[in-house]
Amino acid sequence: MATTRFILVRHGETTWNKEGRYQGQIDTPLTPFGRQQGQLAAAALKDVPIDACYASPLSRAVDTAMMCVAAHGLPVNTDNRLLEINHGEWEGLLSDEVGKTYPELLVQWKTTVVGVTMPGPGGEDITAVRDRAMAAFRELAAKHQGQTVLVVAHDAVNKAVLCDILDIDLTHFWQIKQDNTCINVFEYQDGKWRLVLMNSTTHLGFLYSGIEQKGL
Repeated sequence: MATTRFILVRHGETTWNKEGRYQGQIDTPLTPFGRQQGQLAAAALKDVPIDACYASPLSRAVDTAMMCVAAHGLPVNTDNRLLEINHGEWEGLLSDEVGKTYPELLVQWKTTVVGVTMPGPGGEDITAVRDRAMAAFRELAAKHQGQTVLVVAHDAVNKAVLCDILDIDLTHFWQIKQDNTCINVFEYQDGKWRLVLMNSTTHLGFLYSGIEQKGL
């Protein structure tokens, strides 16, 4: 089987990223700075061969993806399996607000992650997010053998996917960082994954950001 190469990008900064709110599947827009990040990611990928592009259907991912493939003349295909984790009742809240209502659950989420189902209608756990996202990646790996595929998704999705391809438990979720418009590269061949690059931000002008995500 020919190798499928994935370029996995996180979307640019949103209004709620900036405010530190849990956004989940609420469709929050990119900030002007988030659009600038998207353009910088696009410049970094301009000369990289890309054969197909997929994104979460949320506008922050689609808009970032459209910038990244504008020079390649490719359409952006959306896939619901790449949606961010549904935070249920936490969506739209600041971390401090979540902590007042769900102090024990927030501590569990910030430590073990696994076993935490977000409260309220539609709330997900990280295992379900990993399972749906990896189903998409396995399908794309088979569909695009020998090609390079750009995927634009979200913080929790990216972390869960990276845990899976590294064959490490989701309890290592918080040991992986995903900055806005970071670039990850990994490959799939003969049933095995290989990580090539993770959380690269040099296109943004720095080796590491020092920015901590407040709303995840």
